[in-house]
Amino acid sequence: MIQIQKLHKDDKPREKLALKGAKALKDHELMAILLGTGTKDKDVFKLSREIIKIFQNDFETLNLEKLQNIHGLGLAKASQILSAIELSKRYLIKQNRRIRFAKDIHEELKEFANKKQEYFVTITLDGASHIIEKRVIFIGTLNQSLVHPREVFADAISDRAASIIIAHNHPSGQLRPSQEDKMVTNRLKEVSKIIGIELLDHVIISKEGFYSFKDHNLI
Repeated sequence: MIQIQKLHKDDKPREKLALKGAKALKDHELMAILLGTGTKDKDVFKLSREIIKIFQNDFETLNLEKLQNIHGLGLAKASQILSAIELSKRYLIKQNRRIRFAKDIHEELKEFANKKQEYFVTITLDGASHIIEKRVIFIGTLNQSLVHPREVFADAISDRAASIIIAHNHPSGQLRPSQEDKMVTNRLKEVSKIIGIELLDHVIISKEGFYSFKDHNLI
């Protein structure tokens, strides 16, 4: 087995990544960069290949215990690997989530259905309607003085969002929008036109289901 120190400079994983980009590296080379070093009994490439073999055979049920069964892989490096995988999964899932219908919004925000207080939430979207981020803007009864356009659109501007969705829950279970709900929506709709970030929908969520302003031609 060739040790990493004996490789030509341009064939070492870090140097290769800098020269050709991450996509040019093989799986075990990427793992070698993540690990940084091997052990006194096992060089980093050998250790990396053993880890990749586990990935290939049993990736879906990978856990800390299985990784630590590899001789030379301790808690610190095993934790490092699992953390990198989990972080990647979260961002891949986020990038693939797309909003097409009001039911998709409800699915994203159903955690708020049983809240005892009202939560006002925004979802920012890119040009293909993929979710960039969802945020709680404030907690409390919805009214125009609390829902300031500056607070609603500040993050959307930072996200370079193409559009935004607003939503809030009704702890009472009532789904019909109040007059205040309609006034807030109309105000934000006017601001969205000025800013150039489209307000796609306002969805009310409760334990009884959801109500879409867009589906009812109110936006």
